[in-house]
Amino acid sequence: MYIEDNLINKAKAISGSIVLPESTDARVLTAAAKIVETGLAKVTLLGKSEIIRQEAKALNIELQDITIIDPETSENIPAFAEAYYQKRKEKGVTMQQAMGTVKNPLYYGAFMVKERQVEGMVAGAVNITADVLRAALQVIGVMPGFKTVSSAFILPVSDFRGEERIFLFADCAVVPNPNSEQLADITMSTAITRKAIIGDEPKVALLSFSTLGSAKHELVDKVTMAKAILTERKVDFDFDGELQFDAALIPEVAKRKAPQSSVAGNANTLIFPDLQAGNIGYKIAQYMGKIEAIGPIIQGLAAPVSDLSRGCSAGDIINAVAIILLLAEQQKKK
Repeated sequence: MYIEDNLINKAKAISGSIVLPESTDARVLTAAAKIVETGLAKVTLLGKSEIIRQEAKALNIELQDITIIDPETSENIPAFAEAYYQKRKEKGVTMQQAMGTVKNPLYYGAFMVKERQVEGMVAGAVNITADVLRAALQVIGVMPGFKTVSSAFILPVSDFRGEERIFLFADCAVVPNPNSEQLADITMSTAITRKAIIGDEPKVALLSFSTLGSAKHELVDKVTMAKAILTERKVDFDFDGELQFDAALIPEVAKRKAPQSSVAGNANTLIFPDLQAGNIGYKIAQYMGKIEAIGPIIQGLAAPVSDLSRGCSAGDIINAVAIILLLAEQQKKK
């Protein structure tokens, strides 16, 4: 399956822009040049121009039509610092601390996203997840109506019972033990992610070791309460739970275990009850099933930021940029 090519082609039509704060990393520079060369997006790199150009030259990379901004000397710093100070002063942040913080490329890039100077930010090739998410949360914040930031992975399966299928798994990277309300937020965010990136209708299964009351346990109760919250919120996508993995995906099993469910046997979006299950689940698919796992896709933010793995390739960065542009386009429609 050539899902990456499809995503990139869809994203090209948006004509968006992106900020890459980790600008001296060879993979980032390689990706930046390719992004501009292929017309995927306009690119802004953050850092000192002479250092970035020196690194690019050593790699034989041309940085034509790429904007470089040095956060240390940017004219935006006073406005960004004032905004950060006003938002964080009750947490004890001083104006002097705010000035220093917004010169950090992660925070400067997040402010560029918040102020709509670019569609989104892609980081994490150098910085750890906690630092990327901290900057995003403190500057951009959570999407209106949500309280939870989470993650999803795209898993394209070339032959699932004779068909090409694309599944989303969530949450596999952020929230260790979500409560019922957080699980509902994760479900809604993942449905939004699917509509933005894949473009089809989500059929969401809330996974458990029980199917529609077959077992009684407080862990099952958490999932059934999440379903009740989603019903109360009157969401605009099809969902059901609690469902066992096989009941969610296999029609023959669904007929026996959940014959009245419109999702069972047809699910394309799988919500795991906690991070342990989600993380283990996608890695089993990745390493035993040899299925490519695209992500993590950070979801639930008021504007899109991507968190890369520090083991990422230049190609992974390009894919992340395409995903960010598609998420940003979806949010504009809200």
